[in-house]
Amino acid sequence: MEKIYIESLGCAKNQVDSEILLTYALENGYERTSDPAVADVIVVNSCGFIEDAKKESIETVLSMRELYPSAKIILAGCLAQRYGAEMEFEEANAIFGNHDLSQFPKILKDVEDSEHPVETPEYPDPDRERDDRKILLSRKRTAYLKISEGCNHCCSYCAIPVIRGPLRSRPFEKIVEEAKRLISEGIYEISVIAQDLGAYGLDLYGKSRFTELMDALSSLDGDFVLRMLYIHPDTFPMDLIPLTKEKEKILPYFDIPVQHADPRILSKMGRTGSREIYLNLINNIRSALPDAVIRTTIMLGFPGEDEKSFAEVKRFIMEGQFDWMGSFTYSREEDTPAYKMRNKKDHDKAHKIALSYQKELMEIQNGISEERMKRFVGNTYKAIIEEKIENEELYFGRIYAQAADVDGLTVISSSRELKEGNVVDVRITKSMGFDLDAVAL
Repeated sequence: MEKIYIESLGCAKNQVDSEILLTYALENGYERTSDPAVADVIVVNSCGFIEDAKKESIETVLSMRELYPSAKIILAGCLAQRYGAEMEFEEANAIFGNHDLSQFPKILKDVEDSEHPVETPEYPDPDRERDDRKILLSRKRTAYLKISEGCNHCCSYCAIPVIRGPLRSRPFEKIVEEAKRLISEGIYEISVIAQDLGAYGLDLYGKSRFTELMDALSSLDGDFVLRMLYIHPDTFPMDLIPLTKEKEKILPYFDIPVQHADPRILSKMGRTGSREIYLNLINNIRSALPDAVIRTTIMLGFPGEDEKSFAEVKRFIMEGQFDWMGSFTYSREEDTPAYKMRNKKDHDKAHKIALSYQKELMEIQNGISEERMKRFVGNTYKAIIEEKIENEELYFGRIYAQAADVDGLTVISSSRELKEGNVVDVRITKSMGFDLDAVAL
């Protein structure tokens, strides 16, 4: 039995694709391995969103080829889909896009036969897309549930519509059935993901059905919670706020990537918000849900950004008091409208300034996040255990305020043995920067 290893790069949506690829591989006689050194086939499921991600994807393939020269290497995912046949990449035995994953067994067969296929097939009919992943790459009792592909917002800087295409919502009933299956398999934390959750259903049903979907999911039987990841602020469904207040299974955690606060820059980005509009949204959430945790993302260095617009961002961050914030610098991506807004020389100059802005902004946000964490001290929450700290009666875990891989952790003291995936009540005793100290009850 040949062994297959997959290196999943990029976002959680890519991870779901990796899980589907592995499921196809298992059904076609392969055995999954977590050690690339013993793999007959290595799949690099790539990201192609920004320049740094593209470089990481290419460097990963080159590294795998150097370390494991006898393995067959398949470059899959966003980078493969975006550039496809344009790529002359002899280090890869195959190039396979991410639209129709059902073609993966054919790619494996071609690679076995020493062919070098390059395939970027179109999306299949939604009813033919599978939703029965046999392998999950996330930690025990956690899973991602992808409800749509692509995006209709077409922000001027974003390559997602180029790579993933326009919005393609999955059928409502299929999502609910997949959630039931995950719950029946013991999944506790289901992270509902999409490029924009709030847009769910617009293409299939002519209107957003995201709040309705969350209502249906949170009404299912079982011991589980729902985490929502990525809601575009310009299409945030306001009826989601009272539903979250009503439904205990929906975590009051909102990931709302605003990207900027200056209306002039936002307009050039193809977005319609402003500092005032976004602050109003934040205040509406917190008024109804005082325990709400809000994460955002800020892009720095977009064409036209200057000291005045950066000052607007700083003001916004200090007024918004986000629990968590990520930031990144603008990547000049071909095939996007923003690409022609300035030339490479001007972009390189602006990028250096953006890096200094980013450092300053993150210093401000770090202080805010550390202060925001103090409000959890003295309270009791449910925490999911991620791993044991070796030779200590301590464990890494997460409470509702902490999404996997992007936020802080809770360090839990327990005299009884806990295992990955256990859900326990903990009392927060101290905040330590981004992290929390707790004792298991």
